Amino acid sequence: MRRAVLFALLAWGPAAVWAYLSGRLLPGGAPEPLLGHFSVNVRCLLAIPLFILSDSVATVVLGPVVSRFVGAGLLLPDSLEKVSEVIRGMERLRDRKLVWLIIAGVVALSTLTGDARAHQADVLNWAVGERGIGFGGWWFLFVARPIFLGLLLVWSWRLFLTIVFLRRIAALGLRLKPLHPDHMGGLAFLEQVPAAFALVNLALSSVIAGHVAHEILYHGAHVASLKAFLFVTIILLALFSLSPLLPFLGPLRRAKARARIEYGELAGRHAAEVHARWIEGKSVEDEALLTSPELGSSADVEALYTCAAGMRTLPLGKTSLLAALIPAILPMLVAASVEVPIKQILLKILGTVA
Repeated sequence: MRRAVLFALLAWGPAAVWAYLSGRLLPGGAPEPLLGHFSVNVRCLLAIPLFILSDSVATVVLGPVVSRFVGAGLLLPDSLEKVSEVIRGMERLRDRKLVWLIIAGVVALSTLTGDARAHQADVLNWAVGERGIGFGGWWFLFVARPIFLGLLLVWSWRLFLTIVFLRRIAALGLRLKPLHPDHMGGLAFLEQVPAAFALVNLALSSVIAGHVAHEILYHGAHVASLKAFLFVTIILLALFSLSPLLPFLGPLRRAKARARIEYGELAGRHAAEVHARWIEGKSVEDEALLTSPELGSSADVEALYTCAAGMRTLPLGKTSLLAALIPAILPMLVAASVEVPIKQILLKILGTVA
């Protein structure tokens, strides 16, 4: 928390002080004051702290993942020894100096080669005077913006690491359970994974929403003309959070296809035995198939087949969808409410859903 506050003040404080002293902080002092550039303020005071606070959230969510694979019996016996190798490999990949040098290089290159005048029509109007860009604008370009970009690249790298890690775990061979009541083969605990990136998702959505709100208030944009942009943004941000679940698409699809065949054959044998015994009046060869407590009635066999055939091909449920969609949608609703009251927006959404 202290680090989050420190970086927020470092990014925003000097620029805000300069804007106040030069009469560019509050409405009335400049055509587009600093406080009217919501994306600038959100980037410094909300997004940067959220990036930093996401560390602890990701640790809580992702920390127990491996133990849950082991505890749920999802790893094959010969795969247990390979888990440690996967973890060590991920630690080496995480700590590779080249990656961090590339991130630093991209931030430096973006900062040094970015044309400040290209920003004047957008985020730097509040800092432009008769002599060009003032101190506050340069502070934003050379301090606040690099901090934001650096943290964004770090979290993009962490997302990539999470995807690679889960892909390697999935590649070890999973003992998925078609009859598991979670309808995900026992992988329901992975629904929590998107929550590890929820604050990052919220940070990005808030910056984009801040830009949208500024365009509506100061440049005459309308929500109706931005609907497609907002919709695509929400979808992309949701996919950002849900992407770590994709490595399990293949294993679940194969498990589901295999379960449909295996339990279909079981249901077929059971139906044949029932028909032979009760319709044809013949003695059956496999009496246990009819008298087993698990398979005693045709309804039980049908329930088993339905459960196996109803497996989902992604560990995706309400928890994961809410963790991905709510942080992406809420800032957009706030931005849209600048022009359209939230009550009217919600009623329109409810009407569409109904």
